Amino acid sequence: MKTKFVRPEIGSGGDGHTFPGATYPFGLVQPSPDTGREGYRYCAGYRYEDDRILGFSQTHLSGTGCGDLGDIRIMPFVGEASPNVSSAFRKETQFCTPGYYAVTLDDCGVRVEATAAAHTAVYRFTGVGAKAMRLLLDCQWGIGGKVLAKTILSSDVRVQGRRIVSGTNVRKHWVERRYSFVIETNRDFEVPVTLEPLSPDEKAPRLVLSFGEGNEPLVVKIGYSLVDEEGARRNMDAECSGFDFDTVRAAAEGEWERQLSRMDAEGTDDEKTNFYSALYRLLIQPANIADVDGRYRGADGEVRIAPSGRYYSTLSLWDTFRAAHPIHTLISSEMGDDFVETMLEHQKAAGFLPIWTLMGRDNQCMIGTHSVPVIVDWFLKTEAISRPAAPGGADAASRHARDRAFWEAAFASIKDSLTNLHEGRILEDWPVLDEYGYYPNDIVTSESVSRLLECCYDDWCAARMAERLGFADDAAFFLKRSRNWRNVVDPETHFVRGRDTKGNWTTPFNPLALGRNAGTGSDFTEGNAWQWTWHVLHEPEALIEAVGGKEVAGERLCRLFTIEADESETGTCDDVTGLMGQYCHGNEPSHHVIYLLRYADRAARQAELVRDVFEKFYVNKPDGLCGNDDCGQMSAWYLFSAMGFYPMNPASGEYVLGAPQLPKIVLHLPSGAGKTFAIIAKNLSPKNKYVNSVALNGVPLESFTIRHEDVLNGGELVFEMKS
Repeated sequence: MKTKFVRPEIGSGGDGHTFPGATYPFGLVQPSPDTGREGYRYCAGYRYEDDRILGFSQTHLSGTGCGDLGDIRIMPFVGEASPNVSSAFRKETQFCTPGYYAVTLDDCGVRVEATAAAHTAVYRFTGVGAKAMRLLLDCQWGIGGKVLAKTILSSDVRVQGRRIVSGTNVRKHWVERRYSFVIETNRDFEVPVTLEPLSPDEKAPRLVLSFGEGNEPLVVKIGYSLVDEEGARRNMDAECSGFDFDTVRAAAEGEWERQLSRMDAEGTDDEKTNFYSALYRLLIQPANIADVDGRYRGADGEVRIAPSGRYYSTLSLWDTFRAAHPIHTLISSEMGDDFVETMLEHQKAAGFLPIWTLMGRDNQCMIGTHSVPVIVDWFLKTEAISRPAAPGGADAASRHARDRAFWEAAFASIKDSLTNLHEGRILEDWPVLDEYGYYPNDIVTSESVSRLLECCYDDWCAARMAERLGFADDAAFFLKRSRNWRNVVDPETHFVRGRDTKGNWTTPFNPLALGRNAGTGSDFTEGNAWQWTWHVLHEPEALIEAVGGKEVAGERLCRLFTIEADESETGTCDDVTGLMGQYCHGNEPSHHVIYLLRYADRAARQAELVRDVFEKFYVNKPDGLCGNDDCGQMSAWYLFSAMGFYPMNPASGEYVLGAPQLPKIVLHLPSGAGKTFAIIAKNLSPKNKYVNSVALNGVPLESFTIRHEDVLNGGELVFEMKS
């Protein structure tokens, strides 16, 4: 059983921003305890360090740097009702496993159990004995927002008889969104009591449901929909028609076991716990936000039918295009079509391809248009994967193949998003970029260098797709624009550096000074020049030459991992964590840099650094992650690096070799017929962390890269390790 090696608490302490509660693979709901809901510490609503639970809400983000969701809080209690009811709890009573969460609330003696289907949260409350159980239903609750009382814009909640409460809320924080719910209990409640609001700004009620005395467990199920209450009811009836908590739990655990079994890992129990916990975190999102009938609410607020019946959101693309989506392509490629369909449907509604979507709406909180590399990567790999037929659906292989018209339309969406200005698009001023060949920082006053570098990569991806489709003029245009990164490499300092409209370099210039996000006046996003200089994913050899050649670049790359600086030199940024020198493993722009060392002939140093990252920043304890997991990207880096290769350029079809960290990992490939790809690290040990040789299916490798097709063809990749 793979599920026994998953520890959901990893990342729920420190800066990981994960939650310990129940969820379903790619599910819409995540019933989980909340111990706080304001500020950066509580992006997921929970900190392992806390000892009081405020309630259990139904939706949570995993590993983000901004808080939202936390919809519909419920909290069992006995005695006097209060909107601020909470309870102490002890960690030894908390139990977490994929699809299940349990804890004892010490203040009232209630044992809380939670499980989840794709759209339905189910709770079981036991243990009050002769006392009458009561349940606080807080429809005003939510995570995040400077003025929490004002985040609910409208609310319509109704009690139906003695067992059902349903309603629809509109909430605005990271995005403005609408959600509907149906709550049903297995026991009658008395006429609910409505508590007085805590603020005149509140729009949603807090109800107290009283169930009287009795030893029968109270089971509460909550159906959820972004469309309407009828959708919430259909979702709940399809996934949990009765009140059999154990059946729902077994189904969730069974689906988790199926998903986790796409990869077999060997090693110590501690190593397998880290490995399968990373795989678990990867598979929490993106979330399928379509109802069971395929309806979803799009980026423009309109209700549509998803072509595949599935529509994915929580697309943290600035993070996940780097490794999370590439690993989905390897182990769950049946979702590739759905991701692309989702992105193209989003473009039809919003006018441009998605940037960072939450519950179907785009918050545009990051830079670049990184749905582009995800679409292009899938386009380039689509003929290499034979997709199995979907259960109950048409022949998925024919759907997977797609015709030329589909891909031409997809490219048209890419071209439009990367060349035309769109109403509502916050970032990217294409006319300025095309006029200057960079973003002048007296016009683009924040993140000018980082925005350019991210756009260059998207342009390179667009050029590859245009070339494959035979659109020569488009390919030439995007390829030329993808090389604009050269315009911000200062030949004197060999750092990337901001420039103004006259071509003057930013002065004074401190390559250690950290930037944050838009509005902060820095040329960099969540980083500094030391970190962003290496952000040219598509032309690593040219970058090496631009910063002085292999010897100079190699020395500077190695120095990146050792240079020390204090806050007086760097400033601070919440997302810059997991530092080794100025290498920042806790934030995504650094994730490829260890693999860039191979282009500077520093294989031994690369092997040392991979081991250091594993030992320091992925630890089997609640605060064992060095930064936000960012919707699975941190976990995806771990999974690839454990295997000994990484998609440094995610849309290139290549993986750069590293140094494997587990003795054997087997991928169960999506091509069917039981085909597998095994990665074996012979003689691996704490001392033997260096690579002596690598062979693919018995043939020694001359290069430090392998192709995606090499993996899909199956076989063995054997590393001979040495001291």
